[in-house]
Amino acid sequence: MINITIDGPSGAGKSTVARAVAKKLGYIYLDTGAIYRALAYTALNAGVDVTDGKRVSEYIAAVDADVRYEGGEQRVFSGGIDVTEHIRAHRISKAASDISKHTEVRIKLSEIQRKIAAANNAVLDGRDAGTYVLPNAKYKFFLTADIGERARRRYAELALKGAEITIERVLKDIEARDYNDTNRDFAPLRQALDAEYIDSTGKSAEEVAEYIVGKVEN
Repeated sequence: MINITIDGPSGAGKSTVARAVAKKLGYIYLDTGAIYRALAYTALNAGVDVTDGKRVSEYIAAVDADVRYEGGEQRVFSGGIDVTEHIRAHRISKAASDISKHTEVRIKLSEIQRKIAAANNAVLDGRDAGTYVLPNAKYKFFLTADIGERARRRYAELALKGAEITIERVLKDIEARDYNDTNRDFAPLRQALDAEYIDSTGKSAEEVAEYIVGKVEN
């Protein structure tokens, strides 16, 4: 199977680009961050402090996360519940970052991702897809952008959904998430040595997707 990984920080456009690349190549798209969001969403609803390693370990031992494809679209489940429509709220972004710092969580969810990638030609986007989840992926990319542009992109996305939030708050949250993702002890966010670096500042998602597809096809 051919696997493509696209890693990078929050707001870099990974999901949009990865989805477009998968569609152009006829591969499945695996949004790895959505699995963390799903687990974080149900954990919060269960009253779990996602920063508490002991409580999180107890929770994930009793709750399964899963990914299914319906009509070619990814649906994410946590505790047997389809939570796909509920995981994009701004508060879930921070919770997903917090819960992803725990080693047990990353190990468990990475196993799910590897099983899907082993059975399909797939495009994965995430924080450690090319460094930890699929270190032997055939094609790897590290996608980033200026933090100001990343904040503007995320703010526009949230505003479109009706979220009441300021761009200043979005910027602060992205800075906090960048810190969490790059400083966690296990499988931190970093560019794989064999990944191609792409700065998407000033570029559209379509332009980046076309570039990646060109690299793969050639």
